[in-house]
Amino acid sequence: QEQLVESEGGLVQAGDSLRLSCAASGRTFSRYAMGWFRQAPGKEREFVAAISWAGGITDYADSVKGRFTISRDNAKNTIYLQMNSLKPEDTAVYYCAASLIFGIRTAYNYWGQGTQGTVSS
Repeated sequence: QEQLVESEGGLVQAGDSLRLSCAASGRTFSRYAMGWFRQAPGKEREFVAAISWAGGITDYADSVKGRFTISRDNAKNTIYLQMNSLKPEDTAVYYCAASLIFGIRTAYNYWGQGTQGTVSS
C-alpha cells in the first residue's frame, strides 16, 4: 500500500512557475502509474496529468498541455509536477495519486492529502 505526501504548495503570480513533488512510502512505487489531480473551490476534482510506471508515457489534460510537465524518479519514490506559465485558473488544491492501471483516470486507489497552489493575477 502506498502512502503519498505532497510537498508544500505556494502562492505565485500569473506567469510564474511552481514545482510540486509527491513522495511515496511504499516499497512497490515503481509498479504504480502516478497522477496529479486538482480541485478548485466550488468545482469537482479534475485530472491534470499522469505518468506510466517507468515514466515513458505521459498524459495531460488539455487545459495544462504545453505548460505542465509530470516526471518521476523511481529511485527516490517521488513524482513531480512542473507548472509553468501559471494562470489564476490553475489555483486549486493539488493531489497526487497512485494506480496500478495507466490510462484510466478513474482508477486511482491511493491519494495524498493535497497541497494548495494559488496563482494571483
